[in-house]
Amino acid sequence: MVVGHVDGDGPHLLFYGHYDVQPVDPLELWDSPPFEPKLEDTPKGQVIRGRGSSDDKGQLMTFVEACRAWRDVNGTLPCKITIFFEGEEESGSPSLVPFMEQNADELRADIALICDTGLFQSKTPAIVTMLRGMVTEELTITGPKVDLHSGFFGGLAMNPIRALSGILADLHDSTGRVTIPGFYDGIPELTDEVRAQWEGLNFDWQDFLGSVGLSQPAGEQGRMPLEMIWSRPTAEVNGIWGGYTGDGFKTVLPAQAHAKISFRLVEGQDPDTIRDAFRGFVQARLPDDCSVDFKAHGGSAASVMETSDPAFEAARQALSDEWPDEAAYVGCGGSIPIAGHFQSILGMNAMLIGFGKDDDAIHSPNEKYDLESFHKGMRSWARILDALSKE
Repeated sequence: MVVGHVDGDGPHLLFYGHYDVQPVDPLELWDSPPFEPKLEDTPKGQVIRGRGSSDDKGQLMTFVEACRAWRDVNGTLPCKITIFFEGEEESGSPSLVPFMEQNADELRADIALICDTGLFQSKTPAIVTMLRGMVTEELTITGPKVDLHSGFFGGLAMNPIRALSGILADLHDSTGRVTIPGFYDGIPELTDEVRAQWEGLNFDWQDFLGSVGLSQPAGEQGRMPLEMIWSRPTAEVNGIWGGYTGDGFKTVLPAQAHAKISFRLVEGQDPDTIRDAFRGFVQARLPDDCSVDFKAHGGSAASVMETSDPAFEAARQALSDEWPDEAAYVGCGGSIPIAGHFQSILGMNAMLIGFGKDDDAIHSPNEKYDLESFHKGMRSWARILDALSKE
């Protein structure tokens, strides 16, 4: 962890970013050395090419350079600022929570700023105000004590893959809703203001799905696509296996069948409650002669920011003044645990503001960060610092 402080008047802002990166493998797919960053001309303009240029070194530096420029012009920064950089984000942040707990008084501020997100559809500046949480489960269904010959036992003995397939098929109904009892209890609907903003984003879901060879939304019917990926919970089968899957054929009834299941959670859902409900759902459908073992792989609640705080609207207006498109409050289908840690450990909200683009190839060979994102990102933070220092 790297922590630094600048004293000042007005509000206290904490800026978080991470300076570690994903491995470069496969190295042979890089067109230039990944740790020798360079400016490169492309048909869409100049980019910074190199590992970490977008995730998250380039984004982190937009704030640092905004502070440097502000100091050079004004002699000092406009308010009290704490810089908090992490070097383990890409490896699961094993030291983060203990460090935050041990140094909570030093880190606590009025609000946190995180630059690890992007522009909506690569053009609209955005403040992420909700992040989905997650529950991950692995289950193993066991039937016979050994693999069985399908000619001798087929039709008489219970096949664990059959049992597992039936349970997984029951997870959703024909409208795409998750059928686990109580799954949707306590989930709030979008406010009219947020719904109007999301509708105004004109999300091109046909292009979004078409880019991966799909054509139809598969989530809850009656929900707009952005709801499906930002503010509604999911149940997904991430892996399923059992029996013989090698070359050739082996006619067995396997002794076991396995699956990995993940749930994306939203506001109002408790990870432990969802985990228990899923396990009860499975056990209620378990056939005779079968047993089940569960293995938890982690869980975290969703994070929702209080946009009623005037600082959020001040920052949104500052972003709108810098970019051609008006800035919007958006959701994020993934999980960024640090935002939740700021809430649960330090008791403060976080603004997630970033300038990455969809084609930055983060975690992949030839990662890049548009030079426009770098320059306008710096200018955006300068505007936000100005706006927040007056709140």
